[in-house]
Amino acid sequence: MSSQTTDPRPTRPGRALAHLLTWMAAALRGEEPGEVATEFTSYYETAARVSARDLRQLTDEQLRRRSRHFARHVQAVLAAATKHPHGPPAATAGRPEADPTADLVSRAAVPAFALVREAARRTLGLEPFEVQIVAGLAMAQHHIVEMPTGEGKTLAAVFPVYLHALAGYGVHVLTFNDYLARRDAAWMGPIYRLLGLSVGCVQEGMSVAERRAAYRCDLTYLTAKEAGFDLLRDSLCLQPEEQVHRPLHLAVIDEADSILIDEARIPLVIAGSSEEDHDTLPRLAALARRLVPGEDFDTDQARRNVFLTDEGIARVERALACENLFAPPSLSLQAAVRNALHAEHLLSRDVDYIVRAGAIELVDEITGRVAERRHWPNGLQAAVEAKEGVHLGAGGTILGSITIQHLMRQYPHLAGMTATAASAAAELWDVYGLPAMVVPPNRPCRRVDEPDRIFTCRAARDAALAEEIAREHASGRPVLVGTASVAESERLAAALQSRNIACQVLNAKHDAREAEIVADAGDLGAVTISTNMAGRGTDIRLGGRHERHRDGVTDLGGLLVLGTHRHPSLRVDRQLRGRAGRQGDPGASRFFLSLDDEMLTAAGIGDLIPAGLVATDVDRPLEIPLIQREVARAQRIIEGEHASARRRLYAYADAIETRRREIAAWRQEVLDGRSVGDLLEERCRQRWERLRPVVGEAVLRGVEQRLTLLAIDRCWADYLGEMQSLRDEIHLVSLDGREPLVEFTRAAGRAYGQMLDRIDDTIAEGFEALDITPAGVDWAGCDLRRPAATWTYMISDTEFRPNVLRSLANHATFGLWAALLLAPLLFIWGLYEHWRRRRSRNAAACPNGSRGPAASGAIEAGNGEQ
Repeated sequence: MSSQTTDPRPTRPGRALAHLLTWMAAALRGEEPGEVATEFTSYYETAARVSARDLRQLTDEQLRRRSRHFARHVQAVLAAATKHPHGPPAATAGRPEADPTADLVSRAAVPAFALVREAARRTLGLEPFEVQIVAGLAMAQHHIVEMPTGEGKTLAAVFPVYLHALAGYGVHVLTFNDYLARRDAAWMGPIYRLLGLSVGCVQEGMSVAERRAAYRCDLTYLTAKEAGFDLLRDSLCLQPEEQVHRPLHLAVIDEADSILIDEARIPLVIAGSSEEDHDTLPRLAALARRLVPGEDFDTDQARRNVFLTDEGIARVERALACENLFAPPSLSLQAAVRNALHAEHLLSRDVDYIVRAGAIELVDEITGRVAERRHWPNGLQAAVEAKEGVHLGAGGTILGSITIQHLMRQYPHLAGMTATAASAAAELWDVYGLPAMVVPPNRPCRRVDEPDRIFTCRAARDAALAEEIAREHASGRPVLVGTASVAESERLAAALQSRNIACQVLNAKHDAREAEIVADAGDLGAVTISTNMAGRGTDIRLGGRHERHRDGVTDLGGLLVLGTHRHPSLRVDRQLRGRAGRQGDPGASRFFLSLDDEMLTAAGIGDLIPAGLVATDVDRPLEIPLIQREVARAQRIIEGEHASARRRLYAYADAIETRRREIAAWRQEVLDGRSVGDLLEERCRQRWERLRPVVGEAVLRGVEQRLTLLAIDRCWADYLGEMQSLRDEIHLVSLDGREPLVEFTRAAGRAYGQMLDRIDDTIAEGFEALDITPAGVDWAGCDLRRPAATWTYMISDTEFRPNVLRSLANHATFGLWAALLLAPLLFIWGLYEHWRRRRSRNAAACPNGSRGPAASGAIEAGNGEQ
């Protein structure tokens, strides 16, 4: 971040104290951390005081003047509390101090919220509901608020944003995508501007000057990804004026669970261009297509890993004229073969990715949208490009990376809103220390959530679904269908068109028309097919966007939501159901499932059905209560496994994050000129003394500063590459009883110390190689020059369940002696794996046993890609 003489952020001890106080308050109310707060009495009392303040007699100028006076008062209170005109100095960051904004909220909420309420009425013609004020109060006190879809979360967020923006430190409103950031900034902007605050918006493709100006507004709308990418870019700047961020203060997060949980498994990355050899990739893609499943290669139960058999290894070695695919000289070729197999046999077009405009674009499994600027890591992206025959993108070296979790922890204050906070309350507390609170709807929900309709096969499910849509469409009732993939949405659309039923398809290929399609999904006769609905950001109003046919749709029972599958996350299912029943509207939801759906197959639920029933009754839904319960149980188990995988990924990233913060702090001191060393004067004294009278000491100090920045960047990039390789292999240490995470943390610490030593050496070597004359410095000839281009993207991180037998057998660093020593262990492990799988099959065949198939199968499914 850009340099400041002060830093208004509370300290880590202060943050820990705030979490402790929150926990104690919850305990006094009889709640456990991670439980959902249900006590609203004080919030409603405060909301009533807000509503009682009538400011309609004030003119716009008087309203603005009152807001500015109030802002000066707030800043004076903060300055007095921190004993510094701009907050606590950065140098005191290690000293425990109370958070001065906590008292500000309780003292200033009523007058501030009253100003927002009146400004919303004047500028937008909206009279905030009491529940919106209650939600604003909860967010001002750093809660994640659950409000049903259509309850006005966008307006509710204005209350806490305005209150905290008065402090003058800047507030970020983090949205799910660029469209929502742009829309909300334009939509809510008049409220802020009437009250004298400036509004900025950061969008992909903006210049440095535009971003810097947006971040210096009182409040800024942007995506979490843009905030993170800008933080990474700031960490590579060579001049302070190139940096765009200022010290972070508060983030209010829209679609909080999607950003803080679903997106949090995907690290943000900034990379620099590098030369890579792509010549062999098309050849490997063709070879992968020729390999025979079950003969040349096999996959694990969840189809998350692919591996060559002995026959496959021999065939690949013959085709590539490679004597030993697993010898050290062939390691890069081995990795490329593995990527080609993965791309060909585990990743599917129009499910995991789409091809658009000659490029591969990944599809987010949660939202069904194109995942902007997301790549697969370690050569897999290039393998998919070769598979599809599109242009192979440039290779790159990772220069910096940060997870969403660690990005959010850079903000001393967090709050958020979503339609599904309760389901994620425990994880939101464990990872972020944020309590959840469910705000009751403004009007009682009248939506009817019907039991799942479960069919024995997908063909029966699809036929029943199409028949249901046709029947409801004939009556004029609007129907919204949530599908699992782009391919499924297009198959369903084709089936409906064959019945002469017009439909709109909302999937990864039509994101530009997203808001328009969603807005009309509640009109008479509308049929909308969506690849998931999370983060769409647009309400579905009965009767269409202008509600012309509202009464007619209401008489038909409101919007009908149909789902074609159960998602591994219950929150995503709730988000889909929540599209019906907005603001007390009528509506209904039901899910059509098939026993051969991926989640149900992995859970072994089909084994609970008597064989005779499957064979004789395929067209009607199964009416077996046990099946309904097992579906819900399997979903809970998979959710738990996914949460465990996210915690593991976070733990590994945390070992690197500690060092990232240290190196970033040192680099910022160098950039600001606060850390002026004498390394070159000591280590390269001869050349230093020879050049000083020729070019002057100021030039040499400038050279040392720039060399230090470049050396830090180079060595940090090498460190990240080393840690990625270590992360891929660290699970092997569990074979001798060691804990992989502990060993990874130790190794990361040792490598970090070695990296710091390399930085000093790199600076000295760079200085000796530089051509320094009175005419200037020839940086082009320096080996530390910057990459020709940089770009940002997100890595789809994965947590694989390692196949230990094959990992050891195929690991090139294990020689003959290692194989001989480990042979008895491998034999015992093989017997254990055989016994475990046989036990799982037996358990699946005995549903009345103590361990049902949903438990064993679902756990297997949860160990796949996250």
